[in-house]
Amino acid sequence: MTAALLVPLQAGLLDTLLAPMYGILEFWYWLLTQLYYLTGLELISPQYKFMHRAILVGLCIGVMAPLIGTFLVHRQLALIGDALAHTAFAGVAVGLFLNGVLSLGVSPYLTAVVVAVIAALLIELISEATDAYNDVSMAIVLSTGFALGTVLISLNAGGLAVGINQYLFGNLSTVSAENAAILLVLFAIIVGTIALTRNQLLYVTFDETAAAVSGLSVTWYNRVMVMLTALVVVGAMQIMGVILVAAMLVVPVAGAAQVSRSFSESLLVSVVLAELAVLLGIGLSYYGEATAGGVIVLVAVGIYVVSVAIGKVQARVREDTAPELGSIDAGDAGDA
Repeated sequence: MTAALLVPLQAGLLDTLLAPMYGILEFWYWLLTQLYYLTGLELISPQYKFMHRAILVGLCIGVMAPLIGTFLVHRQLALIGDALAHTAFAGVAVGLFLNGVLSLGVSPYLTAVVVAVIAALLIELISEATDAYNDVSMAIVLSTGFALGTVLISLNAGGLAVGINQYLFGNLSTVSAENAAILLVLFAIIVGTIALTRNQLLYVTFDETAAAVSGLSVTWYNRVMVMLTALVVVGAMQIMGVILVAAMLVVPVAGAAQVSRSFSESLLVSVVLAELAVLLGIGLSYYGEATAGGVIVLVAVGIYVVSVAIGKVQARVREDTAPELGSIDAGDAGDA
C-alpha cells in the first residue's frame, strides 16, 4: 500500500476512534463560551478556541501529573519523568521524520506515546536484567532517547528544526483538536487505571517485599506505573514542553507533602495545587505573552514555597498546642 493511500485511511480511522472525544470538545467549547458571556474574560473568548483546548489540556494535566507523581515521589523515582520526557522527544522526532521523509501524515504525539511507553518498559527491563539501580537505567534510556531525537533532526534539519521547538518548550496555540482528543483518551486511561489499581500500587509503593509475599505481581505493577508515567509525560508535553514536563510530576506533590497528614490527603492536595498552578500559569502566560510551560512551573514553585511556609507554621502550632507531660515524682511513685 502506497503512502498516498495510507494517509487518508489512517486519518479516517483515527477520526473514528476519536469521535467521542471530539464530542466532548464541542461541549467544552460551548461551556467556556457561556462562561465568557458571563464574565467577559478575553482569555476564553469564542474566537480563541485554541485557548479553550489549552485550558482543557491543562486541567487534565493538573489531575494526571500529581496522580502519578505522588506514587513516583514516594518511590524515589522523581527523575523518571525527565527520562521519559527526553525519550518522548525522540518519539516526536520519529513522527516528524516519517511525515517529512515518507509523507505518512502520522501524529507526532502518537509516535511519542509509542516511543515513551517502550522506553518506560526498557527502564524496568534494564533494572531487572542487569541488577542496575533505577537511576542507571533511567540515565541510559534518557541519553539514548535524546541522542535518537537529535540524529533524526540532523538527518532532515530543514523539515524538522522549525517544528521541533514547540515540543521542546510547549505552545498554547499549537494544541490542535486532534491532540486535545488524544489527551482526553490518555486522561481516561490513566485515571481509570489508577482507580482500579490504587490499593495494589499503594502496597507496592510502600512495601514491595510484603506485596510480593501477599501474592501481588510487583514486576507487573511496576511496569504499569512507568507506562502510566510515559502517558502523562506525552500528554503534558503539549503545553509544558519536553524540558519542563517533569516538573508537574514532582513540584505539586512536594508542596502537598508539606501540608498533608496522609497519603490520600497528599494525593488530593497535590491535584488542587497542580490545577491552581496550571490555571494561574496559563492566564499569566496569555496576558503576559510568555511561554506557558515556564510560567506554570514558576507558579508551581511559588506555590511550593508557600506550602513549605504553611507546613512550618502548622508544625509550630502543633508543638505549641501539644499537652505537656508532667514529670513523675519518684517519692510519689514510692508512696503509691
